[in-house]
Amino acid sequence: MFGRFAPVSAARTGFSFVFDASDGPRNCLRGCCSKRSSNYVLGQRALKKKPGVERQTEERSPCQLILDCFDRQYTKELGDFWPSARRVLLEPKSWQYGVMLNRFTSLEDIKDVLQSKGFSSFLPPQATDVPAVPCPGSTAGWAHKRPPKSDEDSEIQSGSRELPSETLSLSHPPPTALQCYIHPSALRFPSQDHWPGRLKQYYLLNAASLLPVLALQVRDGEKVLDLCSAPGGKALAIMQTATPAVLCCNEPDPHRRAWLTRTLDSFLPQSLSDRVVICDQDGRHFGLREPRTYDKVLADVPCSNDRSWLYSSSSQQGERRLSERTRLPGLQAQLLRSALAAVRPGGAVVYSTCTLSSAENSAVVEAVLHTFPDAEPEDLWEDLAKPLSDHFAVVRDVAVAAASYRHKPGLLVVPQPGRTWGPMFLCRIRRKG
Repeated sequence: MFGRFAPVSAARTGFSFVFDASDGPRNCLRGCCSKRSSNYVLGQRALKKKPGVERQTEERSPCQLILDCFDRQYTKELGDFWPSARRVLLEPKSWQYGVMLNRFTSLEDIKDVLQSKGFSSFLPPQATDVPAVPCPGSTAGWAHKRPPKSDEDSEIQSGSRELPSETLSLSHPPPTALQCYIHPSALRFPSQDHWPGRLKQYYLLNAASLLPVLALQVRDGEKVLDLCSAPGGKALAIMQTATPAVLCCNEPDPHRRAWLTRTLDSFLPQSLSDRVVICDQDGRHFGLREPRTYDKVLADVPCSNDRSWLYSSSSQQGERRLSERTRLPGLQAQLLRSALAAVRPGGAVVYSTCTLSSAENSAVVEAVLHTFPDAEPEDLWEDLAKPLSDHFAVVRDVAVAAASYRHKPGLLVVPQPGRTWGPMFLCRIRRKG
């Protein structure tokens, strides 16, 4: 059932988990954490789809209840950015899609086709390309070990908030082995079918979902945790940027874990079987079980995915989701604390969501940092936002106090006409050590 990437068995934590397939992908968890109904479980409909290819949204009408909520909240939080973002979210046919290439396959023919259709890569290649790992003919019989323990020796004003609107001077994005092709219009590249024994050449996604991976700055030989991993797009992106010693992909829900396994099986070669492991732990408690273990941790947490929730199938579903939305920040804070506990001193955590809601973004980060004194956020404006400003509309919250002006932690990608990527929030946090 799980093919080459068989999940590592872990002790269950006694939480119930319900998967609502009608809600589409997302999110793992995250154990009870799997974001659902009462008793820590927030309800199956809180599932968030990873930002990416939205299925058949152009044929659906927006949920007026959700739209009214967005209008009230985002008019206050985003100011002049909201009307244009609203237009994008209400016009799925305008949404752009990225094509992330798989470095473990032959890519010359795909690159030629993409370029002939007007696609271009928004990231420059490394000076020395990372060599592709040869893909053996056989793709069966994989087994995984639990990731080894580390040796401690060896991301306003209320009412009318300001957001920066200055024109950014462009610089060059940081070089990376990751290759993602985008098109200036909403041209959609066809998806590839899965063929047993043959790796797919590319993965379709919302290109903004790559920014948390770029912010994580994974290096060869590092131990990396993807705390909320399904359906696997960001795990794939991590493996495109570097070759970590271990990439632990955590997903407690069995349905979503099977989906994650199929994704990895379709894109990663057998030669990586000793590096990529799949775990089924409760994400809220991962850091307690494996403290100070990882060099980098990605916490792409369950959230009220604006693109998906706006197209709730009924007013009843919209009501349930709005009710669940008020409880999500508590779950998100638990996951972020767990991520910070799992990272080693000196290591980094990237917290990310695909919602515009400040209650699930900067507010969660600030609340956790208030109780985690040995962690501090890092400014991504110069390193990430400016270099990519030609492709992404990136803003950051500002808070104005009586005698101070400061930026809130993190960056927010706001969908805008011609740059419809997002929503995506990300914040990098460094654990002091």
